[in-house]
Amino acid sequence: MIRQSLTPLSALLALIVTIVWGTNFVVIKVALSHLPPLTFAALRFTFVALPAVLFFKRPRVPLWNLAAYGLLIGVGQFGVLYIAMQSLISPGLASLVVQTQAFFTIGMFMVFGRERIKGFQVVALALAASGLGWLMAHVNADVTALGLGLTLFAALCWAAGNTVQRAAGPVNTVAYVVWSSLFAVPPLIGLALFVDGWPAVSAGLAHASAGTWAAVLYQSVGNSLFGYAAWAWLLSRYPAAVVSPLSLLVPVFGMATATMVLGESLASWKLTAAALVLSGLALNTLWPMWRRRRLAAA
Repeated sequence: MIRQSLTPLSALLALIVTIVWGTNFVVIKVALSHLPPLTFAALRFTFVALPAVLFFKRPRVPLWNLAAYGLLIGVGQFGVLYIAMQSLISPGLASLVVQTQAFFTIGMFMVFGRERIKGFQVVALALAASGLGWLMAHVNADVTALGLGLTLFAALCWAAGNTVQRAAGPVNTVAYVVWSSLFAVPPLIGLALFVDGWPAVSAGLAHASAGTWAAVLYQSVGNSLFGYAAWAWLLSRYPAAVVSPLSLLVPVFGMATATMVLGESLASWKLTAAALVLSGLALNTLWPMWRRRRLAAA
């Protein structure tokens, strides 16, 4: 049965997921203090796939679809994001910029799904683009031009992954993530050895602390398995229009925890950029809901 409003327990679950996804960026930074970026990505997706693959039946989708999603999300999104977050963009700003995947997803659905862009989406995109432009005008130690570019590329890969997953049709989301992760692990290991280099890989593993391994598990078990499972459960019981807007809290928690835990500054230019990007995301997410309610009340 589809409910039209969240129960208190469901609202709490949704809040926990957004907190996990938002604080995830600080956790990434903690792990990157010991592990090279591609090594970290390889470990994350190894623990997503194993041993969970033994307990989930393979989704009935073509292998190419699983492989494409695994490569786009594992290598393209998180592999590149980890490289950027090592020293090129701060965790708080990364949590904000990567949410532009929503606009890349719209663009891909237009190209491949022949969907038409709507007026409110143009305005939303303009707001978000102006926020990114404001970030570009203030490149410094918190965000470099390369870091912004890599994070936008990670967002593009996330959007491409969304498009591939949509082509798979209705499937068990958690099983899909688990099985597709198998295809992310081999190239990530290969890239880690080639880009990070064996000396850096072995040194990172040797010096990894309990906190580092906890960060890896937080990424794989908390962020991927718990996060996707809980979000899929919510979407199966409530309209997407009720659940999806809550994802706007992710960059809010991301920037807040980066400030509280890592001491990341909240300069006025950051707040301005965040306000513009979040306004674009909010307009893109909330306008269709408001429009439907207005038409239903007419």
